[in-house]
Amino acid sequence: MGKRLSKIYTRTGDEGTTGLGDGSRVDKNHPRVVAYGTTDELNSVVGMVLAESLPENLKEILIRIQHDLFDLGGELCVPGWTAITPAYTERLETTLDALNEALPPLEDFILPGGGRATSACHLARTICRRAEREVWTLKEAEDINLEVARYLNRLSDLFFVIARVLARHENGEEVIWKKGYSQQSQ
Repeated sequence: MGKRLSKIYTRTGDEGTTGLGDGSRVDKNHPRVVAYGTTDELNSVVGMVLAESLPENLKEILIRIQHDLFDLGGELCVPGWTAITPAYTERLETTLDALNEALPPLEDFILPGGGRATSACHLARTICRRAEREVWTLKEAEDINLEVARYLNRLSDLFFVIARVLARHENGEEVIWKKGYSQQSQ
């Protein structure tokens, strides 16, 4: 394990650079830093979902995802290091299939909303999609483990399905998009 910080501020980033896990320094807006920063943001939103009242099985899934995201962020922080394997993505697919099986078929577009946990889960989904895009931007500049992008792609799908499950848990229904709703007379 790397160094533990005994002092939280180091002043080493005051000029716009930051240290990667291998000791090298890059600009704070480097695609690698942007990608692992968004992964950290995503992990924080998963924590917001976990702060709500959830079914126990979803808590376990989300806690595991938080650990996965920490592994993923670590991989992005240390050039050349691999943490995310196909087993991570396969586990998400198994979880996705199990949760989705119990849901009614999707016949309409769903708006992000509903209860607090549902809404936070939709936010996690959109941040996850951004993290995936940022990983692909990093791929344009550097060679990276493509399993990271696959994992994030599947994870955003899982957040969508978890949001559908949570909508039923919190208030019994999803918020359905209605074509032409904003043009209806008031």
